[in-house]
Amino acid sequence: MYPDDFNMNDRGCILGELKIFYHSVKEDDRFLNLDGICHLAQVMVETGKNLSFPLFYRILKLALVLPVSTATVERCFSKMKLIKTDLRNRMGDEYLNNAMVCDVEGETFDEVTNEDVLVRFLAMKDRRGEF
Repeated sequence: MYPDDFNMNDRGCILGELKIFYHSVKEDDRFLNLDGICHLAQVMVETGKNLSFPLFYRILKLALVLPVSTATVERCFSKMKLIKTDLRNRMGDEYLNNAMVCDVEGETFDEVTNEDVLVRFLAMKDRRGEF
């Protein structure tokens, strides 16, 4: 569990809340044949059980978010290894950040054509100073 999400009182109450939740839903037809924890969370909201069992619902939400955030971080580090090789080890943070955004958000950049980039570049103001 995440220490910031549950105080000591919450940690002491969670098992009792879980037992009460189990007895509350074991004969409720709406909770039969659930596809997974995502479907369980959806039915809890539809039936108002998320308000009756807030600690269990909070654990459920954390369980739904964790795999996505872990996979995203792992994917980013994998991409960074491909971009920042030994040959390109001296690149600055800003360049690395820009290259990472382009690579990680590849689906978004696939929609941008070379012509779009060229038009945008040509429309930019001249940044040279007049002497």
